Amino acid sequence: MCFSKKFLVNIILILLTLPTSWAQKKEVQKPNIVLIYADDMGRGMLGTYGQKMLTTPNIDKLASEGLQFERAYGAMYCAPARASLLTGMHDCHGGDAMTIVKAGIYKELDNGLTLDEIKAKIHKVALPAEKDEVFLGEIAQNAGYTTGQFGKLEWGFATTPERMERHGWDHHFGYYDHLRCHGFYPPFLFEDGKKVEIPGNTHVDCAKTTEYDSPENFKDRWNMKGKAVYSEHIIMEKMLGFMEANHPRKTNKPFFIYFPTQLPHGPTMVPEVHPELAYNPNLTQWEKEYASMVKMLDDDVGRIYSKLEDMEILDNTIIVFTSDNGHEIYYPEKGRTSKNNVNVKGEEFDNITTRFNSRVAGDIFDGNDGMSGKKRDNWEGGVRVPLFWYWKDHIKAGTVSDQMVSNYDFLNTLAEIVGVPPRDEKDGVSYAQVLFGGTPKLRDYTVYSSKMGPALVTQEGWKLRYFLKEDVFQLYYLPDDYEEVNDLAQEHPEKTKKLKAILFKECNENWENGIGPIQKKV
Repeated sequence: MCFSKKFLVNIILILLTLPTSWAQKKEVQKPNIVLIYADDMGRGMLGTYGQKMLTTPNIDKLASEGLQFERAYGAMYCAPARASLLTGMHDCHGGDAMTIVKAGIYKELDNGLTLDEIKAKIHKVALPAEKDEVFLGEIAQNAGYTTGQFGKLEWGFATTPERMERHGWDHHFGYYDHLRCHGFYPPFLFEDGKKVEIPGNTHVDCAKTTEYDSPENFKDRWNMKGKAVYSEHIIMEKMLGFMEANHPRKTNKPFFIYFPTQLPHGPTMVPEVHPELAYNPNLTQWEKEYASMVKMLDDDVGRIYSKLEDMEILDNTIIVFTSDNGHEIYYPEKGRTSKNNVNVKGEEFDNITTRFNSRVAGDIFDGNDGMSGKKRDNWEGGVRVPLFWYWKDHIKAGTVSDQMVSNYDFLNTLAEIVGVPPRDEKDGVSYAQVLFGGTPKLRDYTVYSSKMGPALVTQEGWKLRYFLKEDVFQLYYLPDDYEEVNDLAQEHPEKTKKLKAILFKECNENWENGIGPIQKKV
């Protein structure tokens, strides 16, 4: 079949004059991305890791129908993990780049301090970002995304709307102060810099309870006076509303959502025990309440999935589920489960030959999945986290990767996926290729801080752990020693020496940086 020259010219002219919205549709083909960031979610709490006391079908679905990373690292606790995620830098750096403002100042709002006064105090100690510094939200913005953050905002422990905007968020809703996150019935939250009153919530401390059980504590937890709206519920509604308002067919732009939920961070508090757990004879009342926080998060993951289906954009949306750090005990009961640095008998761990694990702590959930250590520790149980990537028909279902990755790799991974240049000044590297069956660039090691001291894990599985209190270095080979019980430092002095030099360099030759980013009072 032949076409005249005039006919072909007319076709070209028609294509050149098509409406702008058609041209933009190619841009919309970039996937929407939802990053769900659980709080203190030990991977052993999930069904995909063998949890028997409760089910987590919605989170497990992301694992079984997506890609599961077995060697994913977060950080020692909330703020350093979030700082690493949002900056693309590990948390052993010194200086002011990763300053953490101590939490609690927003309790003074309207009780002696105005919002402007609070912001001025925070800005005085939390130095502004350098002009050329780039954050996670900006990576998405630079690729044409609408960005939103919902929940336990930023790396805290206290933030401001100006910092939220500088870090790349078009819209945000939630807590500016991480101390207030320890309660689940806030009298106010913040939306795009404006205070939002929550009618019926009257507790200044957001109805925080203690972490130790007693008849009085039980009564306090279930006294619902002044507890009208549970924070997770209102945050979820705001986030789902953002998804609807920013539907790509309305905006001609994809969206990037970061959902740093409070759950299941304690102190334990839920509006009701989940029906699945109510009559479980193996669990105490407090354990049922804690497990209900996990169940609520799993239900909300299901709500996000269903919303994407209803909006008919699930096929073009990446869902990522991970956590900030390892397991924590928020349900200690005398003679049953211990908390902090002691076993059930009350004996203190020396953290050289004795350490936290589920057996000695009496943790019926085995929340750290059989590893040594918990939140704030540099044992594996303190920093290894779940990490699942789901993208229907794009990421191969049922894939399990043994590649070591860290939360500070996420920024450059996102950059590769959304099509912007990588940030070579960052510590993290992209692992996007492994998501799609390719060969990624491998980082030689992961480094992280802790309250005990810094640690380093190589891609091959060697781990150097430093215990600052006793000035002790320990060497483990994790592929053969999941629980870290065989110290090989004496058997491999050259390996120990080599890894010490790397760790020393990464901590800027200052071991105090290995116990976490700098915290400043406001």
